[in-house]
Amino acid sequence: MGIAENKELVREFYDAVEREDYDEVATYCHEDMIFYTQVDTPLPGAAGFIESEKRNFDAFKGFKMPIHNLIAEGDQVAAYLIFDGNLGSEWHGIAAKGQKLRFSLFMMLRIADGKIIEKRAHFDVNDIINQLTS
Repeated sequence: MGIAENKELVREFYDAVEREDYDEVATYCHEDMIFYTQVDTPLPGAAGFIESEKRNFDAFKGFKMPIHNLIAEGDQVAAYLIFDGNLGSEWHGIAAKGQKLRFSLFMMLRIADGKIIEKRAHFDVNDIINQLTS
């Protein structure tokens, strides 16, 4: 696949994530996918990735997470997204009171055989916690 196809794959992938269509999300994941929630925390396989996403996003039903920038080179795509949502149910021990959450994410994705084989997430956990507990 070329750069344009890799970028389109990432767009479609995040569209499915935002719709919380995890069956479709799984179709974009390579069988050997590894998801890093932070530098040294690998979760193997599409199932590990989806379980992690559901654990976080289920508390923010109807969230939006549009892509603001995509940059690609070779087999890698960098995505800059902004998450917007309201806490509708308990999240990691934080009680839901309808708190608004808005934060930026930077993702680095690697493509192999037309699927996402590696995804690295970068975001400020302290900012998220501060917003939800203030």
